[in-house]
Amino acid sequence: MPEVDVLKITNDDAAFVLGKNGKTKEKIARVSGAELDLFEHSLTLEIRGTAEERKKAKKYVECVMAQRIGPVTIVENSDDDDLTVVMVPSEAVGFVTGSQGNFLRQVEEEWGTLMFFADFRGRGERQEGDMEKLAIFGNQRARRGAQLKVMAAVETKMPGYFTTNVKEGDDNPTGFGTHNLVLKPEDLSYALGKKGMTRKKLARSSGCIVEYVGYTVFMSGMPDERKRAKEYLTWLFDQLRGPVYVDGWESRDDCTMVDVPRDCVGYVTGARRATLSKIEEEWGTLMFFMSTNMRRDDRGQSAEGRRDFDGSEKLAIFGDRRGRRGAELKCMSAVETKRPGYFTKDVKKHTSEREGFASDTILMDESELSYALGKDGATRRKLARASGCIMEYVGQVAFICGTIEERTRARTYLKWLLKQRSGSVYVEDLKERTDVTIVPVPREAIGYVTGNRGSSLRQVEEDSGTFCFVEGGRGESEQLLIFGHNKPDRELAERLVNGLINEKMRGDGRRFDDRGGGGYDDRDRGRGGYEDRRPDDRGV
Repeated sequence: MPEVDVLKITNDDAAFVLGKNGKTKEKIARVSGAELDLFEHSLTLEIRGTAEERKKAKKYVECVMAQRIGPVTIVENSDDDDLTVVMVPSEAVGFVTGSQGNFLRQVEEEWGTLMFFADFRGRGERQEGDMEKLAIFGNQRARRGAQLKVMAAVETKMPGYFTTNVKEGDDNPTGFGTHNLVLKPEDLSYALGKKGMTRKKLARSSGCIVEYVGYTVFMSGMPDERKRAKEYLTWLFDQLRGPVYVDGWESRDDCTMVDVPRDCVGYVTGARRATLSKIEEEWGTLMFFMSTNMRRDDRGQSAEGRRDFDGSEKLAIFGDRRGRRGAELKCMSAVETKRPGYFTKDVKKHTSEREGFASDTILMDESELSYALGKDGATRRKLARASGCIMEYVGQVAFICGTIEERTRARTYLKWLLKQRSGSVYVEDLKERTDVTIVPVPREAIGYVTGNRGSSLRQVEEDSGTFCFVEGGRGESEQLLIFGHNKPDRELAERLVNGLINEKMRGDGRRFDDRGGGGYDDRDRGRGGYEDRRPDDRGV
C-alpha cells in the first residue's frame, strides 16, 4: 500500500487546490504521479504515492497555494530532476501569460506540466531586471514540449530572440535531444498548416516533439523519433513537387498500406483532401497515396510501368500502431460504403485470445448497427472512449481493436448497450469490476438526471468520456452506473451527476459547483473529432 501524507489547508486554499471542475487537483496528480484526495469538511488533503511522488506533490501544492496571495518562491533542488527554467523578457511576459493566464494554462493542459513565474532562492541567483523566470515542472518530454511552446510565443513577440544563433543539426545522437532545421520563409506556412494542423500531424505521427520557433523547426525526442519526424517533413515537401514513393515501406514498423479501389480514391480523399486530413487529425497519422510507378528496382533506378494492384491504389499510413489501425479502419469504412463487401465479404465473428494488441470482430444486423452507431456516430465514439479501445464499424461489422482488457471492456459495453433496447440491464459482476463508479440516485431525481429521452445523461457521457446507465430496482434509490477505464473521467461524471441531483433536490434552478470541482459548464461541451454518418450514408 502506498504511504499517505496529510496536509491541513485553509478554506480558501481548498478552492485553489481543487480548481474548476477539479482540474488543478488532477493536474498536480498527473505531474507528480501521486494520488490526491481533498476532504473539504475537515480541510485536509491526503497525498498517496511513493516518497518521491509525495514530495513533488507537496511542492506543487505549496506553489499553487502561494499563487493565491503573491509571487511563487521556489527553492531550487538539484535532486528532483523535474524543473526547467525559461528566461522570458519582461516585455513578453504578458504575451506568454495570456489573458487571465489562459496561454500558460493551455500549455499546461497540452503537455501535462505545471508552470509559474517565480522568484528563485537557493543558488545565490538574483532575478535580472529585464527578465523573468518561468518555472516548468514535469517529466523531461513534457517540460521540453512546454518550453518550446513558450519559446515560440516569445519569438512571435520578439523575432530572433531564441533563434538568431541557432545551428542546424542534432545535439544528442544517442539519447533524448533536439534536431534543428531552418526553413525558408516561403516554406513555413505549408509546414505549419491551417491552424497548425500539419505541425501537429508531424508530431503525433512521428512521436516526436515538433515546434516552430520563428523559421526554425525544433524536433525533440529520442533518435528514432527525430529520424521519423525528419523523414515525414521531407515527404511533405516532396509532395509539392510531385508524387512520392517510399522505398522499403514493406519492412518499416511505422507503415500500414491499404488497397483502395480506384473508383473510391476521390471519396476517401475528399474535396481538397479534407477527409484524409480529418482522419489524420483524429488518429495522429500521416497519410498519402503512394505513386507506385516510382518503385525502385534492385539497382535503385526507377522501374518502368507499375505493379498490378487489381485496380486499386496504395494508401500509405504512417504513425504508431494504434493510430495506424484506427485510420485504416476509418478508410475501410469509407470504401465499404461505396463498395459493400469489399473488406467484409468473408469476415466472421472473431474473438482473439491474444493479450497484446489485436482485433475482434462482431457482426450486427441493420437495426443493431443503427442503435450502436447513434446520431452522427456519437454512441460508437462513446463506447470507444469509455473502454479505451478502437471501435469502428465497417459495413455491418464492428472491429474492436486494442489489448485484451480494452477489447473485453468494449465487447461488454456493446453487449449492454444492445440489451438496453429490450429491457433493463443488470451487471452481475459489479462488485468485482474496477471500471465502474456507482452513484445512488433518489427516485424523484432520476428523471431529471437522465433528462428528456436521456439527453442530460448523454451530455454527461459526452463531457466525461464515460458510458452511463441506470440499473434500477434496488430500494428507495436507483443505481446509476458510470463505466470507464479512466478513473478521473468517472470522477468528473460523478460530480456532474451529483450536481444534477442536488439541483433537482434543491429545486432552485442553481448549479452545484463543488468549489469549482463539479457542476455543468457549457464551455466544456463539444469535443471535436471525426463525425460518422448514419448507416444509410456512412461515407467519410
